Amino acid sequence: MVDALVTLIVVLACLGALGVLAAARVVKQYERGVVFRLGRLRSDIRGPGFTMIAPLVDRLQKVNMQIVTMPVPGQEGITRDNVTVRVDAVVYFKVVDPADAVIAVEDYRFAVSQMAQTSLRSIIGKSDLDDLLSNREKLNQGLELMIDSPAVGWGVHIDRVEIKDVSLPETMKRSMARQAEADRERRARVINADAELQASKKLAEAASQMADTPSALQLRLLQTVMAVAAEKNSTLVLPIPVELLRFLEKGQQEIPAAARTEGGAPAAGPAAAPEREAAPAQPAQPARQAMPTLTEREPEPRTVER
Repeated sequence: MVDALVTLIVVLACLGALGVLAAARVVKQYERGVVFRLGRLRSDIRGPGFTMIAPLVDRLQKVNMQIVTMPVPGQEGITRDNVTVRVDAVVYFKVVDPADAVIAVEDYRFAVSQMAQTSLRSIIGKSDLDDLLSNREKLNQGLELMIDSPAVGWGVHIDRVEIKDVSLPETMKRSMARQAEADRERRARVINADAELQASKKLAEAASQMADTPSALQLRLLQTVMAVAAEKNSTLVLPIPVELLRFLEKGQQEIPAAARTEGGAPAAGPAAAPEREAAPAQPAQPARQAMPTLTEREPEPRTVER
């Protein structure tokens, strides 16, 4: 009788230990537990730590509350300006309501992934190529709103969406490279022309200033000579002022005029003859004989020494 009682107690203790082990659950810090009793949702959400459930009656489902990083596969689409592109993105989201994440949708990760892909295709068709390349912040905000609107009912909050990469066709890349090169060349020419205009204005001001003080031109000439000589060149370039050339040209024009006035001009006045006497014709100079060419010259005799 005593042995049977001891055996019963041991069996009951073992069954109680097994029941405790079956009912014991541990929820991690970043998780929350959703309990279903006989298929119905319990209102109390189990927090992190040790918790107990009714064996064979309750079922505990853990939901991760961490921020999930989900890459969106590359989506090909045609932009509003008819350019075919391939865009990749990344979605950051987290569960804010564990009960809705379990009940409202079958698999909230798969649902968010599909919604992100369709929203990305839609945003590609509504945007221009320049917006995809340079105005990504605005597109990221629009894409976040498009995904977050249906995700609110799933107990999921979209933290942020980032467009990761935009792939262009090779022909479009070459066209954009040529366009950028032409734009840089245009700006370089405009800057060069602007510099020439400013330099010409400064030179005009300097010329007007030097016209008032001619000695400044000579000082500038000496400075130029010193600058050239400082380079230790074997050739010295000496510029000649334009005024000196004009003076020499004017002097050459005045000398024949004075000679004609002194030699054959008649005296002016009332006693002058009515008609100018004809000047004696000067004998014509014989024309110079042209030098014979090499073929016309007679060969000179050569003496060969033996």
